[in-house]
Amino acid sequence: MNICCLGAGYVGGPTMAMIAAKCPDIKVTVVDPNAERIAEWNSDDLPIFEPGLDEVVRSARGRNLFFSTDVDAAIRDAEIIFVSVGTPTKKQGIGAGHAADLRYVESAARRIAALAEGSKIIVEKSTIPVKTAEAILTILHANSKCGQFQVLSNPEFLAEGTAIEDLLCPDRVLIGGEDTEEGRAAIQKLAGIYARWIPREKILTTNLWSSELSKLVANAFLAQRISSINSISALCEATGADVDEVGNAIGKDSRIGPKFLKASVGFGGSCFQKDILNLAYLCQHFGLPEVSAYWESVVKINDWQKHRFAERIVRELFNTVTGKRIAILGFAFKKDTNDTRETAAIAVCQALLAEGAEVVVYDPKVREEDIRKNVLGEEANANLKIARSAGEAAAGAHALAILTEWDEFQTLPYSAIYENMPKPAFIFDGRNILPHAALRKIGFRVFPVGKDPKNLRRKTD
Repeated sequence: MNICCLGAGYVGGPTMAMIAAKCPDIKVTVVDPNAERIAEWNSDDLPIFEPGLDEVVRSARGRNLFFSTDVDAAIRDAEIIFVSVGTPTKKQGIGAGHAADLRYVESAARRIAALAEGSKIIVEKSTIPVKTAEAILTILHANSKCGQFQVLSNPEFLAEGTAIEDLLCPDRVLIGGEDTEEGRAAIQKLAGIYARWIPREKILTTNLWSSELSKLVANAFLAQRISSINSISALCEATGADVDEVGNAIGKDSRIGPKFLKASVGFGGSCFQKDILNLAYLCQHFGLPEVSAYWESVVKINDWQKHRFAERIVRELFNTVTGKRIAILGFAFKKDTNDTRETAAIAVCQALLAEGAEVVVYDPKVREEDIRKNVLGEEANANLKIARSAGEAAAGAHALAILTEWDEFQTLPYSAIYENMPKPAFIFDGRNILPHAALRKIGFRVFPVGKDPKNLRRKTD
């Protein structure tokens, strides 16, 4: 069997690498017109940092896993074609700021239709709105002379930083297709690939529309939990409650559970905000404005949390950060990834720069050019500096702000760092990963998320 994947990004690359590793008899080709990205996939310096990914790629690359820019050849040869192209939020026109931009999905469908001969199974791997499969089928049938197509929905539920683990042992694999003889046969063919290493009871099958909607709803529910606990973090700071204790207490309720109840500076990543806005747009489109407003409020709370964090830094530093050095420790939206899409660090850095601060950023995996592009776009600002280590960023800083929960930040030599900072020295822990009471004993003024800084006890270490 030959399969190919259109798109060599955060989803397509790791997913195809795992399929190739687990199915050595299947030829897997990942294609992308971006020659630089394909060259990186074929090198020892992969374009994506993900724990365990290097080993999986090396185990299959050159044997039955290939990365290529020859999109047309891969489409012609493949029996199953995964579509894993970008679906960013529209920036202009109808639905701007909310609806998914499906230009790349449509382009992929038209290219498949022009080249495909015989029977092809098209698998939606990109996160897309409900009923997109219907549009893909319409394009395929209208533009293909000799192709027969089945379109399946197979959304990804990977968490960056644990993507390889999620691919190895997923909670579930979801496959949606048409309830016809051909549709059911296509579902079983794709399910048979995953069943090589995933128990059959974890492979769920639904109709197309349920599968497409499930991806948006899953991300919306997870983001909702984060925004909910972040909203409570503000109340905890005002009342003297401890958000970690509150989260632990409510997480013991079996109806609620403990996951995604850690307060922070705000969620980021490629999926949560984009998918919630898309869901809100769909609700508005189908005449459900109240439901749309409900989900939009999740994003509004998240934006408010980012700005609240930056405003707190300014307020605690005596209402001015002009000319003051602020060390930003962590730029990726979460640890164990180099992904910066929608990271909370963007909003915090921009707010501090707007206040005249000298912002020095350190992240162990994010490249300098990515930090600058995310914060400044095409502009220049001498007040944004990039450090090569946490110690370099912290040297002479008036305040440290922890924005990514990298493990190394928990074991920095804070006593030595304190000695090289102007006094009073501040730490703003946007991830609540530091030993707060111990830092206070050193002399730091410590401001975690969702905790009264005057009431930090040893148990919060």
